[in-house]
Amino acid sequence: MTHFPGRPINIPESEKDSGVKHYGFAQKAETNIMSDNYYDWKEYVCGLGAAFINISVTFPINKLIFRQMLHGVGVSNAAGQLSSEGRTNQFVTCGSVLKLMNVDYKVRLHSHDVKYGTGSGQQSVTGTDVQEDVNSHWVIKAETGKHCVRGEPVKCGAVIRLQHLATSKNLHSHHFSSPLSGNQEISAYGDDAGEGDTGDHWMVICDGDHWERDEGIMMKHVDTEVYLSATSRTYGRPINGQSEIVGVASPGANHVYWQAMEGLFIHPSDFNPKQQMHHEPHTEL
Repeated sequence: MTHFPGRPINIPESEKDSGVKHYGFAQKAETNIMSDNYYDWKEYVCGLGAAFINISVTFPINKLIFRQMLHGVGVSNAAGQLSSEGRTNQFVTCGSVLKLMNVDYKVRLHSHDVKYGTGSGQQSVTGTDVQEDVNSHWVIKAETGKHCVRGEPVKCGAVIRLQHLATSKNLHSHHFSSPLSGNQEISAYGDDAGEGDTGDHWMVICDGDHWERDEGIMMKHVDTEVYLSATSRTYGRPINGQSEIVGVASPGANHVYWQAMEGLFIHPSDFNPKQQMHHEPHTEL
C-alpha cells in the first residue's frame, strides 16, 4: 500500500478555535439539555399525579358505580358490600372448598377410596406433592349437630369438620397406630351423607380472631388431643410415593402447621339475594 503524506488542513481564521465561539456553542448545548431535563421532570410529576388520582379517586368511584349497576342497589349499600368483602376475603370461611398444605413438607392433605391394610381399615389419608390432584379438596363444615353460616369466617378456636369432597368422608382420628411411624392413625370416616361421629371434630388453632388464608395454623383433634401432622415416610403400592399423615401428641418440631392453598372460598355477599351468585378463587382448583 502506497503511503501519501498527509496534507495540512488549513482552517480559516474565522473557524479557528478561539476559545470563544466553541465555548459559546457548548454553553448553548448545555442550556438545551437542562431545558429538556426540566420538561422531562414536569412530565414525570404530571404522570405520577394522574396515576395517583386514578388509583385513589377514579377507580373506587367506578367500582362503586359498577356495583350499583350490576346489583341495583344504592350508594351506601354498594359501599357496604365492598367494605365487607375487603375485610372477609382474607379469611377461610364456612362452606369453602380448599386444599391444605403442610408447611414443612409441602404436601397437600389427600384422600381416596383406598383402605388401610392395618389399624382401623378405614379410608386412608395421605399427603401428595401433586398440586392439581382433585382428591385433595376438603369442605369446611361445622361440628356434628351444629350449623355454621356459609361464608362466615372461621374463628380461631372453632371446632370444625373437614369433609373430603370426592368421597364425602370426614377427616378422622382415633386410638389406632399409623402404619409407618407408629404415631396415631388419621383416616377418613363417615356414611355416604357425610355423617360420622365426634372423631371427626378438629379445633382450629391460630393467632388473632379468625383463620387467615395466608397463615400457618394447627388442627387439634378434639377427642384424642393429637395434632394433625405429616412425616417424611412414604407409602408403596397402591399409593406409591404419598406421605404418611399422622396425629402427634405434641406440636414441638413435629411438622404440624398447615396453610390454606388452592380453593373456592365462599363469602357472605355470595348469598345476598340482590346479588348474582359468584365465587372468588384463591388460586386455581
